[in-house]
Amino acid sequence: MRKAHIASLAVAALAALSACEQVSPPPSTGGGGPVVAPPSVEPSAESLAYARYYAGVQQRLLTQGLLRTDGGGPDTPIIARNLVANFERIALYNEYTLSGGRFVAQQTPATLRRWERPVRLQAHFGASVPEDTRDRDRAELARYADRLSGATGHSIRAVGSGGNFHVLYLNRDEQRAAGPLLRRIMPNISEGTIREITSLPRHEFCAVYSISNADAPNVYVSAIAFVRTEHPDLLRRSCVHEEVAQGLGLPNDSPVARPSIFNDDEEFALLTTHDEMLLRMLYDSRLRPGMTPDEARPTLQVLADGLLGGPS
Repeated sequence: MRKAHIASLAVAALAALSACEQVSPPPSTGGGGPVVAPPSVEPSAESLAYARYYAGVQQRLLTQGLLRTDGGGPDTPIIARNLVANFERIALYNEYTLSGGRFVAQQTPATLRRWERPVRLQAHFGASVPEDTRDRDRAELARYADRLSGATGHSIRAVGSGGNFHVLYLNRDEQRAAGPLLRRIMPNISEGTIREITSLPRHEFCAVYSISNADAPNVYVSAIAFVRTEHPDLLRRSCVHEEVAQGLGLPNDSPVARPSIFNDDEEFALLTTHDEMLLRMLYDSRLRPGMTPDEARPTLQVLADGLLGGPS
């Protein structure tokens, strides 16, 4: 089992999305973003089966002592050399690559990528999502935006309209019908990417697509994250935490990163202290978009030593 972190499109999909500047805001629908059409009256049998499946997955992981929400503790010490190594693997490699018009899992070296303009997170809901659940999701997204802004020192906040980082909360039925919504919030999106999002299979829990312009391929200007509403609460929050953080410029996973959500072992459900350090390093002014691992490594060591009080 794993979540999907569909590759950053900053480099991999420039041919399809190189014209994506900051998109015009979609029409307002009362502060919550557009609702996917056609509206769902009742979830399909497939969507109900998804909900049962994800409920079972969450319970199984919790029974195994996974999906921790404590952020790490005495059992997960963080040392500088590991922090540098984890940063290199998570920030300076891609998890997915574009091949034959489709995204395939393949670890490939990359350069440092991040946002330069302010990040504005906007939630979009399928019609199946009750209003009280939308309110909880908006509140969670706003709290998380504040935490990310504090960790990075970058301007990040949740908005009701005019966003450039779109978080879609959809069930399986609405996922299939999301093409019109995707074209509305991102007019230059490719048909291939729409197919990827609308057909993402059940074993892919959630996904994020970060997008840049051809003239600045290492600077993100927009993003789309997809979160399944069939998830029970903790898996839903976990998807939001991981995909939004990845969409800021940490696109890969590492099997040795700990304590971290950027590890497919699912030990941690929510952003950890270690992950906040990675974000702080990523947005430090001593690094710049486009740096290679060799160029970044000396500065990364300085940053890690500073965060941890000296070499370790």
